[in-house]
Amino acid sequence: MKPSPAERELSREEVARYSRHLLLPEVGPGGQKALKAASVLIVGGGGLGSPAAMYLAAAGVGTLGIADPDVVELTNLQRQLLHKTADIGRPKTDSARETIGGINPHVNVQRMKLRLDSGNALEILSPYDVIIDGSDNFPTRYLLNDACVILGKPNVYGSVFRFEGQVSVFNPTVGGPCYRCLYPAPPPPGLVQSCAEGGVLGVLPGIIGSLQALEAIKLIIGQGDTLTGKLLLFDALGTKFRELTLNRNPDCPVCGHNPTIRTLIDYEDFCGVRALGDQEGGGEEITVEELKERLDRGEDIFILDVREPQEYGICNLGGHLIPPGELPARIAELDRSREIVVYCKTGIRSARAIETLRQKGFTKLRNLKGGINAWADRIDPTMARY
Repeated sequence: MKPSPAERELSREEVARYSRHLLLPEVGPGGQKALKAASVLIVGGGGLGSPAAMYLAAAGVGTLGIADPDVVELTNLQRQLLHKTADIGRPKTDSARETIGGINPHVNVQRMKLRLDSGNALEILSPYDVIIDGSDNFPTRYLLNDACVILGKPNVYGSVFRFEGQVSVFNPTVGGPCYRCLYPAPPPPGLVQSCAEGGVLGVLPGIIGSLQALEAIKLIIGQGDTLTGKLLLFDALGTKFRELTLNRNPDCPVCGHNPTIRTLIDYEDFCGVRALGDQEGGGEEITVEELKERLDRGEDIFILDVREPQEYGICNLGGHLIPPGELPARIAELDRSREIVVYCKTGIRSARAIETLRQKGFTKLRNLKGGINAWADRIDPTMARY
């Protein structure tokens, strides 16, 4: 519910709090009142959502929605500043509300401990003025894009991986492109590593999420040039920005002249997530308990690790290390006559490696179900986790 004109007025305390904004002619009292009346939904209370939420709260955005189904984990704390060590195990939405309240008690924080899907997205997004995409997976990105186009909401997009980040504003209502104009189709399932697999420099989401907050503020106060129709690329190692021009695709199935997608679809299926899950859960699996028993009996099993060398250095089951990108060129290192158990962190990359080996004529292949994470959970709890 939108605040009344009286509720939009700034109190004496708020005037002091936002005085540095009020001194800016581009913001002033009118812009600050617009911020107070505005509502922003942040999808994902993690690496991108943390700086976006904190800076929007400090700026005086009146209502912040935080949608995230997860709880705080130790591995989050290197980059997700909404959460503290004491919050491990708590819902991210709860710790986010506490942190935001500590920054600015005037902000109304709306917590949603849930995962957005085709059944709830339109209802959840509808009340908000601006949507910030702080998600980390393709189904949610396409879901948010399509929902924002259908509802006519600006979508402030950001993504990070390793040392690189991207920011844009997808806003077809003012003639700009949407996410599908940039990426018409998702990559093959499992091809693109997640941050959990490839890593991310902790400060990088802080930079990209802060830029998302900046774009949201400009949209709300109606000042400056936004990244509508542009893609901003950031290289953290080189400390370099590049800006690309994005054009709206007239044949886009969502925002084009004759859209064919007018309702939300099954985005897990569209992005091939279920197919990947089926592949991962196929009949070639072996559990960590079964592997432990067979190794204890001294059976002749070849252990193949298809992670990266830095992952192997954190923890490993021994065996032979071949990173997935090197596997096709190093097939000769493997003995077709022996049973090969392939493992990675969770079982996804190893499933892809098995498919590669199967195409090369290998038949005695087993995928370690759950990967080394499952081994650490159920066999060796002293093993380092990452």
